[in-house]
Amino acid sequence: MAAERGTAMFTDELWRELSPQECWELLAEEELGRLAYRLIDEISIVPVNYGVDRSTLLFRTAEGTKLLAVVLGGEIAFEVDRIVGEEARSVVVRGTARRLEEDEAHRADRVGLRPWIGTPKYDVVEIAPVAVTGRAFRLSARPAHRIPTG
Repeated sequence: MAAERGTAMFTDELWRELSPQECWELLAEEELGRLAYRLIDEISIVPVNYGVDRSTLLFRTAEGTKLLAVVLGGEIAFEVDRIVGEEARSVVVRGTARRLEEDEAHRADRVGLRPWIGTPKYDVVEIAPVAVTGRAFRLSARPAHRIPTG
């Protein structure tokens, strides 16, 4: 028995793999994700707003640990999630990141990438995927959000 949830088709399973096309569609439709990177012995996860440029992701950043980690090289991971009704989708991008040179940084303007907060972010970073994977989950129950009182 199959149940349709949005564009996803589920059998009796509680989850299914997303196709590469579905992964890229989700990445293109969202604007906020989480970047995971390692800087020396510390692993960090930070939210970034981003844009899709062909088969790469772009984000703007200011000087700091994110940019230092990019300049030093190494692998990164990037995740985007969406929950609609009784379905959750999650896409993980694994790859490398590099700071774009000045002559390439205009790519961020081409995809409409702007900082969400008022701090200047002059550096543009490109995430070049090595692997893009995703899953869709059929939710059986969502916990109620609790607001602490007292």
